Amino acid sequence: MELDLSQALNSVSLEQKDSKMDTFGLYVVTWNVATAEPPDDVNSLLQLDSLKKPDLYVIGLQEVRAAPLKFVTDLAFEDSWSHIFMNTLAPLGYIKVSSIRMQGLLLLFFSKLEHVPFIRDIQVTYTRTGLYGYWGNKGGVSIRLSFYGHMLCFLNCHLTAHMNYASQRVDEFEYILDAQTFDTKNTPRILDHKVVFWFGDLNFRIEDHGMHFLRSCITSQRFNLLWPKDQLTMMKQKEATLQKFEEGPLDFQPSYKFDLHSDNYDSRVQKTWFGFNGKKRKPAWCDRILWRVKPWSSPTEKANEDDHNEEESKKQLQEEHKDEFPLKLMQVDYTSKMEYGISDHKPVVSIFRLELKKMYETPLVQVSAEGEWSADFDALITYSLLQTFPSSSWDWIGLYKVGFKSVSDYITYTWVKDDQVSFSDELFQVYVNKDEIPVLGGECVLCYYSSSLQCIVGISQPFKVQESRAAIEEGLVAENINRLDETVAG
Repeated sequence: MELDLSQALNSVSLEQKDSKMDTFGLYVVTWNVATAEPPDDVNSLLQLDSLKKPDLYVIGLQEVRAAPLKFVTDLAFEDSWSHIFMNTLAPLGYIKVSSIRMQGLLLLFFSKLEHVPFIRDIQVTYTRTGLYGYWGNKGGVSIRLSFYGHMLCFLNCHLTAHMNYASQRVDEFEYILDAQTFDTKNTPRILDHKVVFWFGDLNFRIEDHGMHFLRSCITSQRFNLLWPKDQLTMMKQKEATLQKFEEGPLDFQPSYKFDLHSDNYDSRVQKTWFGFNGKKRKPAWCDRILWRVKPWSSPTEKANEDDHNEEESKKQLQEEHKDEFPLKLMQVDYTSKMEYGISDHKPVVSIFRLELKKMYETPLVQVSAEGEWSADFDALITYSLLQTFPSSSWDWIGLYKVGFKSVSDYITYTWVKDDQVSFSDELFQVYVNKDEIPVLGGECVLCYYSSSLQCIVGISQPFKVQESRAAIEEGLVAENINRLDETVAG
């Protein structure tokens, strides 16, 4: 049964809550869209009718249509799937913080605007495994970042298909874990991160059982009878790498393989090289969401285990720092969204409750709009550095409409060094040319973007940009013309 998002995020208790801990909702989606274009509405997929909405959305898609011309267009102008998610989430106060695309694999990370200045150290990477590592139809894409100082990594995979390749799927996953590295000292590999989310079309199947037994268990919702023969469950029993990851119970219908625009499992007659046969694809939980929370370890973890004094020091250090910056994670829902039928896969979603102690609570930069803003005169921005960070001459401050969709969705921007007009040891001012301010005005915010950190590190309070005198006069002229036309028509 699908759990209401508000109920899930409000009712789950993670032992006894520490008064210094903050709680965040994380919503993960995985969906093999089978080259289809997006549906008209993704509200149900994202559970947007819920009163309490998550802080973060992470959306992993597989088999996004990647015809050569379309792929080049998507790289330049954003793909249709990114557009629908941005257009849906932006009015609710979310922005797309990061994304990565590798052929048919797409990973999107959205956050409520209030958290954006505390999402730092963003890096993305990808690994091809299709056609001996030369083709990107299979593989993995990942986004890693710091969320209030806690290192998170999100890995979206599409592994090799078909019943007989369970071991190869595990090999591909381990290859992706080894191949993907990040330009950072403390977390250069995926498993170095405090929390890793692994999801996608992992393509593990259900072995041994015949079609009749499978469908009988599904119809009667006795899913537990199928779990022992689920390949991922079976492989976890003998593969050490898989044992590091947790997964919630598969208490929902297998998400593959459906007839299009239907809740019926595969009824097609298969076409082979030798003609037609009646073989149908067996249902399977191909689409999965797993996670791993890294055990706490001290800097002396690699010490000689035989050295008693070193071992005692390590235990003491662990005890001293165990509550310094804790993090807890609980999955509160795991289900499929049966109402979507554009693909032979149903989307799978999981809601997580993330409880952590923030390592920092102030942004790196404080930025604000000075005085009245309109397109009638140049405007001033004041900013101050609240913490030391590697600022650069390539840093810029963008002017955005309230409800903007992504970092690149700015109206205009100004370089913080080139356009600087005054400064002191604490305060800096830069100007924005009046010709670049929208004449029609509107509610706006300013965002300071750090080129070295590749993220927004400061956001102003919303402010009103006034409609320019020229726009007001043009409006009055247009209004008078309309009135004259109505009079003549009368």
